[in-house]
Amino acid sequence: MKPCPWPVAQLLPHSGDAILIDGVDGWDAETLTATATVRPGGLYSSPDGSLPPWMGLEIMAQAVGAWAGCQAKDQGREVGLGFLLGTRRYECHVERFAPGTRLSVRAAQSLQDAAGMGVFECELRCGDALLALARLNVYRPADASTFTREPEPDEAGAAPLSEPPSSVP
Repeated sequence: MKPCPWPVAQLLPHSGDAILIDGVDGWDAETLTATATVRPGGLYSSPDGSLPPWMGLEIMAQAVGAWAGCQAKDQGREVGLGFLLGTRRYECHVERFAPGTRLSVRAAQSLQDAAGMGVFECELRCGDALLALARLNVYRPADASTFTREPEPDEAGAAPLSEPPSSVP
């Protein structure tokens, strides 16, 4: 694995407290390792400062996003959006991620097709202890703008589908 010369904020479309990964430790053509520290008072923190167990999925998804960001930067492309479609399994061996816990994150690509669909095997560890693992299904479209732009009225002047229909008296 090679070291990552880019800060995480340049690899993900997230900003501020939404970024859960501290930094990328190393990456290659199929794998990324990173660290994440559970910080009290964060955007997703519970009142006791911990993270709920399902936030492990988001940390893993951000590792996958950081891997895609490294690939893009290395090839001179812009970092694009990607989507977490779901997981076939998520095993979490803790009731919560305690405040101050330093997590080691690993994401390894097991499948990627030309259409942008991918599968990653991910795990979270604290030292030698396996805290969580998952297989993430992801999608990285060639043109993410089709997913992020507002719908336009059609040629007949109809309102976009995202607006509720007006009531008829």
